[in-house]
Amino acid sequence: FSQKIIADNQEGLQTISALISGGKVKVSDLKYLPSSKIFLFLVERFEIENENDNKKLNSICRIDFVSKVKSKNIDQKKQDMVLNLIAMDYMKNKEDFEINLIFDNNSHITLTTETVEVRLEDNLDKIEK
Repeated sequence: FSQKIIADNQEGLQTISALISGGKVKVSDLKYLPSSKIFLFLVERFEIENENDNKKLNSICRIDFVSKVKSKNIDQKKQDMVLNLIAMDYMKNKEDFEINLIFDNNSHITLTTETVEVRLEDNLDKIEK
């Protein structure tokens, strides 16, 4: 069973944010592909949507139409560092949108996009802990 959510507005993004909130993201699993304007990251999260919040899932979050990526307080050299994801939100900034991935320790990633298109897809492999 693989679940996929595609968000193109505030409500959809809030749903994805709620699902991945509290998830863990390794620095090495953050990828920006400038030529295709795609930002991807793997998040290990709890399966809260089925009230099975002790089961962990690996989910892939894909953000399209990304023209710029800025990060704060994230050391790219520490590939094994695990970031705790607090939330994802966005705001309109002139012609573009800024999608923010907010982590603990005052670290975040800001993605500049021309439109909001975020997908969350669960990997079929469940993590048993």
